[in-house]
Amino acid sequence: MSTLPFYEPVAGDFTAVNQLILDQLHSRVPLVEKIAHYIISAGGKRLRPLVVLLSARACGADSSEQHSLAAIIEFLHTATLLHDDVVDESDLRRGLASANTLWGNKASVLVGDFLFSRSFELMTEDGSLKVLKILSGASAIIAEGEVDQLTAQRKIDTSEQRYLHIIRAKTAALFAAASRIAAVVAECSDEQEQALDEYGRNLGVAFQLVDDALDYDSNAAAMGKDRGDDFREGKMTLPVILAYARGTEEEREFWKAAIGGFRTEDEDLDHAIQLIERHQAVSDTKLRARHFAQRAIDALSIFPDGKARRAMTQAALFAVARGY
Repeated sequence: MSTLPFYEPVAGDFTAVNQLILDQLHSRVPLVEKIAHYIISAGGKRLRPLVVLLSARACGADSSEQHSLAAIIEFLHTATLLHDDVVDESDLRRGLASANTLWGNKASVLVGDFLFSRSFELMTEDGSLKVLKILSGASAIIAEGEVDQLTAQRKIDTSEQRYLHIIRAKTAALFAAASRIAAVVAECSDEQEQALDEYGRNLGVAFQLVDDALDYDSNAAAMGKDRGDDFREGKMTLPVILAYARGTEEEREFWKAAIGGFRTEDEDLDHAIQLIERHQAVSDTKLRARHFAQRAIDALSIFPDGKARRAMTQAALFAVARGY
Protein backbone atom coordinates (compact mmCIF):
# COMPACT_ATOMS: atom_id res chain seq x y z
CA MET A 1 0.00 0.00 0.00
CA SER A 2 1.14 3.53 -0.70
CA THR A 3 2.67 5.67 2.07
CA LEU A 4 1.02 8.83 0.72
CA PRO A 5 -0.71 10.68 3.57
CA PHE A 6 -4.24 10.45 2.20
CA TYR A 7 -4.17 6.66 2.67
CA GLU A 8 -3.62 7.06 6.43
CA PRO A 9 -7.30 7.21 7.53
CA VAL A 10 -7.91 3.72 6.10
CA ALA A 11 -4.43 2.21 6.37
CA GLY A 12 -5.61 -0.68 8.53
CA ASP A 13 -8.44 -1.46 6.13
CA PHE A 14 -6.00 -1.81 3.24
CA THR A 15 -4.27 -4.72 4.95
CA ALA A 16 -7.60 -6.53 5.20
CA VAL A 17 -8.53 -5.66 1.61
CA ASN A 18 -5.22 -6.96 0.28
CA GLN A 19 -5.66 -10.21 2.21
CA LEU A 20 -9.17 -10.60 0.83
CA ILE A 21 -7.86 -10.04 -2.68
CA LEU A 22 -5.22 -12.75 -2.21
CA ASP A 23 -7.77 -15.15 -0.76
CA GLN A 24 -10.08 -14.67 -3.71
CA LEU A 25 -7.33 -15.37 -6.25
CA HIS A 26 -7.38 -19.08 -5.40
CA SER A 27 -7.86 -21.31 -8.43
CA ARG A 28 -7.42 -25.00 -9.11
CA VAL A 29 -5.48 -23.98 -12.24
CA PRO A 30 -1.97 -22.86 -11.19
CA LEU A 31 -1.42 -20.54 -14.16
CA VAL A 32 -4.54 -18.55 -13.27
CA GLU A 33 -3.19 -17.86 -9.78
CA LYS A 34 0.29 -17.14 -11.10
CA ILE A 35 -0.82 -14.50 -13.61
CA ALA A 36 -3.42 -12.96 -11.29
CA HIS A 37 -0.92 -12.70 -8.43
CA TYR A 38 1.66 -11.20 -10.79
CA ILE A 39 -0.52 -8.38 -12.08
CA ILE A 40 -2.15 -7.56 -8.73
CA SER A 41 1.16 -7.63 -6.84
CA ALA A 42 2.91 -5.46 -9.43
CA GLY A 43 2.17 -2.30 -7.49
CA GLY A 44 -0.07 0.52 -8.54
CA LYS A 45 -1.59 3.29 -6.50
CA ARG A 46 -4.77 1.42 -5.49
CA LEU A 47 -6.71 4.67 -5.88
CA ARG A 48 -9.97 2.97 -6.79
CA PRO A 49 -10.27 0.82 -3.65
CA LEU A 50 -9.08 3.86 -1.70
CA VAL A 51 -12.06 5.79 -3.07
CA VAL A 52 -14.39 3.04 -1.82
CA LEU A 53 -12.99 3.11 1.71
CA LEU A 54 -12.78 6.90 2.03
CA SER A 55 -16.28 7.38 0.60
CA ALA A 56 -17.66 5.10 3.29
CA ARG A 57 -15.85 7.10 5.96
CA ALA A 58 -17.16 10.36 4.50
CA CYS A 59 -20.67 8.98 5.00
CA GLY A 60 -19.86 8.23 8.62
CA ALA A 61 -19.79 4.46 8.08
CA ASP A 62 -17.18 1.96 9.19
CA SER A 63 -15.02 1.38 6.12
CA SER A 64 -14.33 -2.21 7.23
CA GLU A 65 -17.83 -3.01 5.94
CA GLN A 66 -16.59 -2.02 2.49
CA HIS A 67 -13.66 -4.43 2.21
CA SER A 68 -15.35 -6.73 -0.28
CA LEU A 69 -16.44 -3.75 -2.39
CA ALA A 70 -12.87 -2.44 -2.48
CA ALA A 71 -11.66 -5.89 -3.58
CA ILE A 72 -14.34 -6.04 -6.29
CA ILE A 73 -13.26 -2.68 -7.68
CA GLU A 74 -9.61 -3.77 -7.75
CA PHE A 75 -10.53 -7.03 -9.54
CA LEU A 76 -12.53 -5.15 -12.18
CA HIS A 77 -9.69 -2.68 -12.69
CA THR A 78 -7.05 -5.43 -12.93
CA ALA A 79 -9.15 -7.37 -15.43
CA THR A 80 -9.35 -4.31 -17.67
CA LEU A 81 -5.56 -3.86 -17.41
CA LEU A 82 -4.96 -7.42 -18.61
CA HIS A 83 -7.30 -6.92 -21.54
CA ASP A 84 -5.95 -3.45 -22.34
CA ASP A 85 -2.36 -4.67 -22.56
CA VAL A 86 -3.42 -7.32 -25.07
CA VAL A 87 -5.36 -4.82 -27.17
CA ASP A 88 -2.53 -2.26 -27.02
CA GLU A 89 0.21 -4.90 -27.45
CA SER A 90 1.98 -3.37 -24.44
CA ASP A 91 5.33 -4.74 -23.32
CA LEU A 92 5.41 -3.06 -19.90
CA ARG A 93 2.97 -2.55 -17.04
CA ARG A 94 4.06 -0.54 -13.97
CA GLY A 95 7.71 -0.91 -14.93
CA LEU A 96 7.55 -4.69 -15.29
CA ALA A 97 7.02 -6.97 -18.25
CA SER A 98 3.30 -7.14 -19.00
CA ALA A 99 1.46 -10.41 -18.42
CA ASN A 100 0.83 -10.86 -22.13
CA THR A 101 4.57 -10.52 -22.79
CA LEU A 102 5.36 -13.25 -20.27
CA TRP A 103 2.46 -15.67 -20.81
CA GLY A 104 0.90 -14.68 -24.11
CA ASN A 105 -2.32 -12.98 -25.16
CA LYS A 106 -4.63 -15.96 -24.74
CA ALA A 107 -3.71 -16.61 -21.12
CA SER A 108 -3.91 -12.88 -20.28
CA VAL A 109 -7.38 -12.50 -21.75
CA LEU A 110 -8.67 -15.61 -20.00
CA VAL A 111 -7.25 -14.61 -16.61
CA GLY A 112 -8.85 -11.20 -17.12
CA ASP A 113 -12.13 -13.06 -17.64
CA PHE A 114 -11.46 -15.02 -14.43
CA LEU A 115 -11.04 -11.78 -12.47
CA PHE A 116 -14.26 -10.36 -13.94
CA SER A 117 -16.06 -13.54 -12.91
CA ARG A 118 -14.58 -13.49 -9.43
CA SER A 119 -15.66 -9.87 -8.97
CA PHE A 120 -19.24 -10.75 -9.86
CA GLU A 121 -19.18 -13.67 -7.42
CA LEU A 122 -18.24 -11.21 -4.69
CA MET A 123 -21.02 -8.87 -5.83
CA THR A 124 -23.67 -11.53 -5.38
CA GLU A 125 -22.31 -12.30 -1.90
CA ASP A 126 -22.80 -8.65 -1.01
CA GLY A 127 -26.50 -9.16 -1.65
CA SER A 128 -27.33 -5.64 -2.81
CA LEU A 129 -29.12 -5.54 -6.15
CA LYS A 130 -28.39 -1.81 -6.42
CA VAL A 131 -24.65 -2.41 -6.03
CA LEU A 132 -24.84 -5.20 -8.60
CA LYS A 133 -26.67 -2.88 -11.01
CA ILE A 134 -24.12 -0.08 -10.54
CA LEU A 135 -21.10 -2.34 -11.06
CA SER A 136 -22.52 -4.33 -13.97
CA GLY A 137 -23.53 -1.07 -15.64
CA ALA A 138 -20.06 0.38 -15.10
CA SER A 139 -18.45 -2.76 -16.54
CA ALA A 140 -20.50 -2.41 -19.72
CA ILE A 141 -19.65 1.30 -20.00
CA ILE A 142 -15.93 0.58 -19.57
CA ALA A 143 -16.03 -2.02 -22.35
CA GLU A 144 -17.89 0.42 -24.61
CA GLY A 145 -15.29 3.08 -23.86
CA GLU A 146 -12.45 0.77 -24.82
CA VAL A 147 -14.16 -0.14 -28.09
CA ASP A 148 -14.86 3.54 -28.76
CA GLN A 149 -11.18 4.31 -28.19
CA LEU A 150 -10.25 1.51 -30.57
CA THR A 151 -12.49 2.93 -33.31
CA ALA A 152 -10.98 6.40 -32.76
CA GLN A 153 -7.45 5.06 -33.04
CA ARG A 154 -5.43 6.60 -35.90
CA LYS A 155 -8.24 9.06 -36.69
CA ILE A 156 -6.68 12.50 -36.70
CA ASP A 157 -10.06 14.25 -36.79
CA THR A 158 -11.07 12.93 -33.33
CA SER A 159 -12.57 15.85 -31.43
CA GLU A 160 -11.89 16.87 -27.84
CA GLN A 161 -15.56 16.18 -27.11
CA ARG A 162 -15.27 12.58 -28.31
CA TYR A 163 -12.01 12.12 -26.43
CA LEU A 164 -13.63 13.24 -23.19
CA HIS A 165 -16.56 10.92 -23.87
CA ILE A 166 -14.10 8.02 -24.24
CA ILE A 167 -12.20 8.68 -21.01
CA ARG A 168 -15.41 9.24 -19.07
CA ALA A 169 -16.37 5.72 -20.11
CA LYS A 170 -13.10 3.79 -19.98
CA THR A 171 -11.66 5.38 -16.83
CA ALA A 172 -14.08 7.65 -14.96
CA ALA A 173 -16.96 5.14 -14.88
CA LEU A 174 -15.10 2.82 -12.49
CA PHE A 175 -14.04 5.68 -10.19
CA ALA A 176 -17.68 6.83 -10.08
CA ALA A 177 -18.88 3.31 -9.34
CA ALA A 178 -16.27 2.96 -6.57
CA SER A 179 -17.51 6.02 -4.70
CA ARG A 180 -21.19 5.39 -5.38
CA ILE A 181 -21.36 1.77 -4.19
CA ALA A 182 -19.73 2.82 -0.93
CA ALA A 183 -22.48 5.41 -0.50
CA VAL A 184 -25.16 2.78 -1.18
CA VAL A 185 -23.85 0.28 1.36
CA ALA A 186 -23.17 3.05 3.89
CA GLU A 187 -26.81 4.12 3.47
CA CYS A 188 -25.94 7.70 2.57
CA SER A 189 -28.65 10.09 1.53
CA ASP A 190 -29.49 10.38 -2.18
CA GLU A 191 -27.79 13.78 -2.23
CA GLN A 192 -24.61 12.36 -0.71
CA GLU A 193 -24.67 9.40 -3.11
CA GLN A 194 -24.91 11.76 -6.07
CA ALA A 195 -22.11 13.94 -4.66
CA LEU A 196 -19.82 10.92 -4.30
CA ASP A 197 -20.67 9.80 -7.84
CA GLU A 198 -19.63 13.25 -9.09
CA TYR A 199 -16.47 13.12 -7.00
CA GLY A 200 -15.41 9.77 -8.45
CA ARG A 201 -16.36 10.66 -12.01
CA ASN A 202 -14.45 13.94 -12.04
CA LEU A 203 -11.48 12.38 -10.26
CA GLY A 204 -11.36 9.69 -12.96
CA VAL A 205 -11.36 12.23 -15.79
CA ALA A 206 -8.60 14.23 -14.08
CA PHE A 207 -6.56 11.09 -13.51
CA GLN A 208 -6.76 10.00 -17.16
CA LEU A 209 -5.97 13.48 -18.47
CA VAL A 210 -2.75 13.49 -16.46
CA ASP A 211 -1.90 9.95 -17.61
CA ASP A 212 -2.26 11.08 -21.22
CA ALA A 213 -0.23 14.23 -20.60
CA LEU A 214 2.62 12.30 -18.98
CA ASP A 215 3.11 10.22 -22.12
CA TYR A 216 4.37 13.38 -23.85
CA ASP A 217 5.86 15.22 -20.86
CA SER A 218 9.62 15.55 -21.31
CA ASN A 219 9.95 16.49 -17.63
CA ALA A 220 7.95 13.54 -16.26
CA ALA A 221 9.51 10.83 -14.12
CA ALA A 222 9.62 7.26 -15.41
CA MET A 223 6.03 6.13 -15.75
CA GLY A 224 6.50 2.40 -15.63
CA LYS A 225 5.48 1.91 -19.23
CA ASP A 226 7.05 2.34 -22.62
CA ARG A 227 7.37 6.06 -23.23
CA GLY A 228 5.44 7.09 -26.30
CA ASP A 229 3.06 4.14 -26.22
CA ASP A 230 0.09 6.36 -27.06
CA PHE A 231 2.02 7.97 -29.92
CA ARG A 232 3.04 4.68 -31.52
CA GLU A 233 -0.45 3.23 -31.12
CA GLY A 234 -2.00 6.23 -32.86
CA LYS A 235 -4.16 7.20 -29.89
CA MET A 236 -5.79 10.61 -30.17
CA THR A 237 -5.29 11.91 -26.66
CA LEU A 238 -5.79 15.53 -25.65
CA PRO A 239 -2.13 16.65 -26.03
CA VAL A 240 -2.20 15.51 -29.66
CA ILE A 241 -5.68 16.96 -30.30
CA LEU A 242 -4.53 20.37 -29.01
CA ALA A 243 -1.18 20.34 -30.83
CA TYR A 244 -2.86 19.34 -34.09
CA ALA A 245 -5.52 22.04 -33.78
CA ARG A 246 -2.91 24.73 -33.06
CA GLY A 247 -0.31 23.54 -35.55
CA THR A 248 0.83 24.94 -38.88
CA GLU A 249 -0.06 23.13 -42.09
CA GLU A 250 3.36 21.48 -42.10
CA GLU A 251 2.91 20.34 -38.50
CA ARG A 252 -0.52 18.98 -39.28
CA GLU A 253 0.92 16.91 -42.12
CA PHE A 254 3.39 15.42 -39.65
CA TRP A 255 0.57 14.54 -37.23
CA LYS A 256 -1.47 12.95 -39.99
CA ALA A 257 1.47 10.72 -40.90
CA ALA A 258 2.38 9.94 -37.28
CA ILE A 259 -1.12 9.11 -36.08
CA GLY A 260 -1.65 7.18 -39.31
CA GLY A 261 1.23 4.92 -38.31
CA PHE A 262 3.76 6.08 -40.90
CA ARG A 263 6.09 8.08 -38.63
CA THR A 264 6.58 6.20 -35.37
CA GLU A 265 10.36 6.04 -34.91
CA ASP A 266 12.13 7.49 -31.86
CA GLU A 267 13.07 10.64 -33.75
CA ASP A 268 9.41 11.06 -34.73
CA LEU A 269 8.39 10.80 -31.07
CA ASP A 270 11.01 13.44 -30.20
CA HIS A 271 9.57 15.72 -32.88
CA ALA A 272 6.04 15.11 -31.59
CA ILE A 273 7.12 16.10 -28.08
CA GLN A 274 8.73 19.27 -29.45
CA LEU A 275 5.50 20.24 -31.22
CA ILE A 276 3.43 19.50 -28.14
CA GLU A 277 5.75 21.66 -26.02
CA ARG A 278 5.65 24.45 -28.63
CA HIS A 279 1.87 24.65 -28.35
CA GLN A 280 1.69 24.13 -24.55
CA ALA A 281 -0.45 21.03 -25.13
CA VAL A 282 0.81 19.17 -22.04
CA SER A 283 0.42 22.15 -19.72
CA ASP A 284 -3.08 22.85 -21.07
CA THR A 285 -4.05 19.20 -20.68
CA LYS A 286 -2.92 19.36 -17.05
CA LEU A 287 -4.87 22.62 -16.66
CA ARG A 288 -8.02 20.81 -17.77
CA ALA A 289 -7.18 18.02 -15.32
CA ARG A 290 -7.00 20.56 -12.50
CA HIS A 291 -10.42 21.83 -13.52
CA PHE A 292 -11.93 18.34 -13.15
CA ALA A 293 -10.03 17.74 -9.91
CA GLN A 294 -11.53 20.94 -8.51
CA ARG A 295 -14.99 19.78 -9.56
CA ALA A 296 -14.34 16.54 -7.65
CA ILE A 297 -13.29 18.50 -4.57
CA ASP A 298 -16.30 20.83 -4.84
CA ALA A 299 -18.63 17.83 -4.90
CA LEU A 300 -17.50 16.98 -1.36
CA SER A 301 -18.78 20.29 0.05
CA ILE A 302 -21.96 18.68 1.44
CA PHE A 303 -19.89 16.47 3.75
CA PRO A 304 -18.62 17.72 7.11
CA ASP A 305 -14.93 18.49 7.41
CA GLY A 306 -12.97 15.52 8.70
CA LYS A 307 -10.13 13.10 7.95
CA ALA A 308 -12.00 11.33 5.17
CA ARG A 309 -13.01 14.48 3.29
CA ARG A 310 -9.52 15.97 3.65
CA ALA A 311 -7.96 12.72 2.40
CA MET A 312 -10.29 12.68 -0.62
CA THR A 313 -9.31 16.26 -1.38
CA GLN A 314 -5.62 15.33 -1.13
CA ALA A 315 -6.18 12.35 -3.44
CA ALA A 316 -7.72 14.63 -6.09
CA LEU A 317 -4.81 17.07 -5.79
CA PHE A 318 -2.32 14.20 -6.04
CA ALA A 319 -4.03 12.87 -9.18
CA VAL A 320 -3.12 16.05 -11.06
CA ALA A 321 0.24 16.85 -9.41
CA ARG A 322 1.86 13.43 -9.84
CA GLY A 323 4.71 12.71 -12.20
CA TYR A 324 4.02 8.98 -12.58
